[in-house]
Amino acid sequence: MRAKSFSEMCGQKHIIGSGAPLERLVSQGKISNMIFYGPSGTGKTTAAGIVAASAGMRFYKLNATVAGSGDIKDVLRETETLFGSDGILLYLDEIQYLNRKQQQTLLEYIEDGRVTLIASTAENPYFYVYKAIISRSLVFEFKPLLPSDISELLVRGVDRLNAETAEISGKETKKTVTDEALAYISAACGGDARSALNSLEAAYYVSGDVIDLASAKSVTVKSYTSYDAEGDDRYELMSALQKSIRGSDENAAIFYLAKLLESGDIIAPCRRLLVIASEDIGMAYPMAAVITKACVDSAIQLGLPEARIPLAQAVVTLATAPKSNSAYLAMDAALEDVRKGLGKDMPSYLKNNHAFGVGEVKGDYLYPHDFPNHYVKQEYLPKDLAGRKYYEYQDNKTERAAFEYQQKIKNSGK
Repeated sequence: MRAKSFSEMCGQKHIIGSGAPLERLVSQGKISNMIFYGPSGTGKTTAAGIVAASAGMRFYKLNATVAGSGDIKDVLRETETLFGSDGILLYLDEIQYLNRKQQQTLLEYIEDGRVTLIASTAENPYFYVYKAIISRSLVFEFKPLLPSDISELLVRGVDRLNAETAEISGKETKKTVTDEALAYISAACGGDARSALNSLEAAYYVSGDVIDLASAKSVTVKSYTSYDAEGDDRYELMSALQKSIRGSDENAAIFYLAKLLESGDIIAPCRRLLVIASEDIGMAYPMAAVITKACVDSAIQLGLPEARIPLAQAVVTLATAPKSNSAYLAMDAALEDVRKGLGKDMPSYLKNNHAFGVGEVKGDYLYPHDFPNHYVKQEYLPKDLAGRKYYEYQDNKTERAAFEYQQKIKNSGK
């Protein structure tokens, strides 16, 4: 079922469609070093094979999960033989499993053109691939396939299975598949063509003359998301969740929470929601932190699937609440001064009484509760930071009220 040309591949039209970057490079014979990244089953290996077939170069394929330095060096030695005189195209699958030294071994050969590298990875290459290799490569992102893309592939898959069965049995076979079965497998595979084809093949052999919905359901393992709790997808979904809440889009936020929870992850979204309550809602609605903590505690005690209910409440509360990052910004500004080494000498009257030794003079600390409105003007910051403002009130009901109160007591205390 592996496609022999870009026109036979499903999906990825942004890079392999007519006039798209990769299609144009290959059609013009301009083969350069490339890095393909994206989820499993989206066509990275197939695309690499098509590029290799068009290049007319000696082709080698290694999988970094099992290949070692010796395997790489064996391929590189081929560049010194007659077979490799026109250059070698090396397809390196799962390049992120090679360490820095192993990746560096390739550089000399890539730079002088003896080796053209096509590397693939399911992880973000900018985090896992040696920067010198990235700088010498074109990077193409493969996206999860849409159900419509996969349905097209499955129809061809049924034809191929019929031909294969007829070849083995010597009898013409015309098994068909219902639209409902196609739709179910296409949606359930999580954008992974390989998973979809595996389900189709199993359904083909357990069904009668027609692959129906019941047959499809009996053998298809649902994979609603390609989310890998140990990979980059985790952080990308977390980022999408937080940015949706920050942007007050409760519907998008609920969707990203659903993707996280469907993968079985509960701790990561709980932790992120606790951060969001103070970072993005903060002083605009301080009770958001309390509500979120209560929802998170409930979720952890309940476990999945019931945990989705309090976590949904927390997400909707945060997304629809007024927003302020004033406390977060204040802390970062203060940390910047601390890291600069400022403010080491605090006013003596703020120190503990027992901190003063013989001959030291304690300043006169003014006890605010002894004054009207429980306020008295005095300096609390160190001398080199006197008057420094870290916290800026933002324009929301809660902070406006706090600002007005502060103005009132501070003006009365002059």
